Amino acid sequence: MLRDRVRLASVSAARAAGAFARGAAAPYHLMKSMAIAPPERLRIAPPDIRTTDSTVADQIYAGYFSFEGKTVQARGVSPFLVAAPSECWRRSLAGFSWLRHLQASDKRVALATAQELVADFLSLPKIPADDPAMEPAVVARRLLSFLSQSPTLLDGADADFYDAFMLALARNARLLWRALAGDGARGADRAFCAIALAEFAVCADTGRKIAPHVSRALSAELDRQILIDGGHVSRNPQVAVDLLLDLLPLRQVIAARGLQTPSAVLRAIDRMMPMLRMLQHGDGSLALFNGMGATALDRLASALAHEDTRGAPPVNAPYAGYQRMEAGDALVLVDAGGPPPFEFSLSAHAGCLSFEYSLGIERVVVNCGAPSAPHLDARELARATAAHSTLVVGDRSSARIAPQNAPRRRAGRVLGGPRNTAVERRRLDGETTLILSHDGYVRDFGLVHQRELTLPADGAALLGVDRLIGAERGGRHAQASDFALRFHIHPRVRIAPNADGAIELTLADGEILIFDAQDLTPEIEDSIFFAAPGGARKCAQIIVRGAAAPGAEIAWSFRRRAGAQVPPGGKVC
Repeated sequence: MLRDRVRLASVSAARAAGAFARGAAAPYHLMKSMAIAPPERLRIAPPDIRTTDSTVADQIYAGYFSFEGKTVQARGVSPFLVAAPSECWRRSLAGFSWLRHLQASDKRVALATAQELVADFLSLPKIPADDPAMEPAVVARRLLSFLSQSPTLLDGADADFYDAFMLALARNARLLWRALAGDGARGADRAFCAIALAEFAVCADTGRKIAPHVSRALSAELDRQILIDGGHVSRNPQVAVDLLLDLLPLRQVIAARGLQTPSAVLRAIDRMMPMLRMLQHGDGSLALFNGMGATALDRLASALAHEDTRGAPPVNAPYAGYQRMEAGDALVLVDAGGPPPFEFSLSAHAGCLSFEYSLGIERVVVNCGAPSAPHLDARELARATAAHSTLVVGDRSSARIAPQNAPRRRAGRVLGGPRNTAVERRRLDGETTLILSHDGYVRDFGLVHQRELTLPADGAALLGVDRLIGAERGGRHAQASDFALRFHIHPRVRIAPNADGAIELTLADGEILIFDAQDLTPEIEDSIFFAAPGGARKCAQIIVRGAAAPGAEIAWSFRRRAGAQVPPGGKVC
């Protein structure tokens, strides 16, 4: 606990110093933001490379607004005046990303609906500062949406709407300028705010005055947030997808204007593309690490389609903390890193040394993943180590995460966790072995978790050994406890014990795997898979239990057995 308090004190001191500097500069930035004048015209409109769905346009025209698992029927009332069923719903509504569905519709009535809804929003009285619609990330999304959909929104618009729309662009840009200059935008949101400001600077005829300042701010954020190997500093794959979906249109619109694209933008795009492919399973979805939920395959494909060169996916991302092993159609993805910096830890999970395992398009071993908006009450559960395919000591997580009801600055952030992680990669005659370790259990139990994973050249098995090693330092008050080695199984897999005490796993394509733990009897228990496209689903997990003590070692394996039939009475999740 003392180490956590020291760490938090240093973070607080750094924040206080930064806040003082920003406070001293606040009058200058306020004056600078007020200089952002409403444009007389837009020189160009950026593309929106996210996919569209005409059925969403039909729903909106009929008065149904469905966002983040909640649906509101407006019944002839402006959706901006109805009581929001959740803050997430309000953010999505006020972000206007849904305008692209209306713009893509070939029905004139849908386009008129888009103009009418934007006019409703522009006519609102001043929105309170604590409204989710005024959060910097939402303002950034709104500015990006307005810019990309401006040809449709301004087509045939009268003078009053035109002036109000241009004024709204300037106001949003001012808000983002002040959020970046002060403490309004934090973490990954700072990059999104900078991207939106950069698009305004390129598209609006009044943007040239702020263009150099915005370019420097965007470059600084990208250099700070995108690691050398292409991972985002938050270690959340979804953040990288979202950044690419905004950076790629920015690159296109800068090129269309004949301007020079900041080198930081080009570096970030070139680095993130291979990193995403590194974390991609055979079915196209991304591994469920550190806040990643169900993969929107259309969005991921839209981003990766813009990759200029495509080689083999990287296998080692030491800065982002991920490893990849491949053999035949067998694939193993491993979280081999510690928690991200405090500011970027809001979505981080306590899943150090967890792995996911797939065969072709069939997922086998998974993590539980991040819950979607309707299940946010399970967020803390999903972030715990027990929700990951790794070893848990004493039913405690390897990282300490502040609860959501903690003070605002700490709520949901990682307060402490593994400080030392190690990765050794060996390859011999086509066989790949990873030897990994973390010290997340040293403080409470005096134990280091070491995991060894081996994937033979033919991909016919996945071999693992988990060890608990006594720490040289720490653990003065170490407690005696048990361990639980967990393997969460994808819902499409049917599992059942066999007569030998092992467990048979039957994949959806009929292939059978045998799981065995040397000298220990594995058990089957219920689990939950939060990352299914249709929402949370029940699944199963294999658990191997034992006494947590220095020298404990558990050897286990998944071995493929071709041509077998589905076992009777197998458990379907």
